[in-house]
Amino acid sequence: MILKELKISTWVGDVTNCYIVQDENSKETMVIDPAGDVDKIIEMLNILKAKLKYIYLTHCHGDHIGGVNELKEKYGGKIIAHRITAENLKNSNITLRTYMGLNDVTIEVDSRVDDKDLLHIGDLEFEVIYTPGHTSGGSCLYCETENLIFSGDTLFRGTWGRTDVPTGSFEDIINSITNKLMLLPDETIVYPGHGKSTMIREEKPIYLELKPRLL
Repeated sequence: MILKELKISTWVGDVTNCYIVQDENSKETMVIDPAGDVDKIIEMLNILKAKLKYIYLTHCHGDHIGGVNELKEKYGGKIIAHRITAENLKNSNITLRTYMGLNDVTIEVDSRVDDKDLLHIGDLEFEVIYTPGHTSGGSCLYCETENLIFSGDTLFRGTWGRTDVPTGSFEDIINSITNKLMLLPDETIVYPGHGKSTMIREEKPIYLELKPRLL
């Protein structure tokens, strides 16, 4: 597997992590959360000689979806999201685009997924894990063979995604993390929507023992 992480500057002052994942043999590729700066994303896709299959959205917020339509128009690929995210994308009060001072745009999801659905790029298999809390439609992508998960804004290094936003729920996000993500193997690498990566074993003390994160 080839994995590239691009830091995309956003309108909220915090860069968003956009991930490009590719199956080395088939060149089939998935872009996760193209927040903007589409020329940078396309430059990397061209370097990889990518066959863009999917554009995956972990949730609906404006700082994760700013480049979706432009990327699809210029490079193709199917837009994939959890079915609740697909509905949330229609509401600018939930996407926070109006709050961020952005023009309201329509994003049409090509395929809607549910918890435990599987996506494939080449020989790589990704399981959708539905993780409401940051938003009602939040989801993560887990690849067992590569021992990694893309957690969107559900789980960060040492903390969790904020819940004081429309459709957010503290109870839901703690339930999602404790009863779903913390069940993954300890050595699973977590690639979040913002900030640095971490590992499941390093985050477990916070949620299972009410202790600080492991150093």
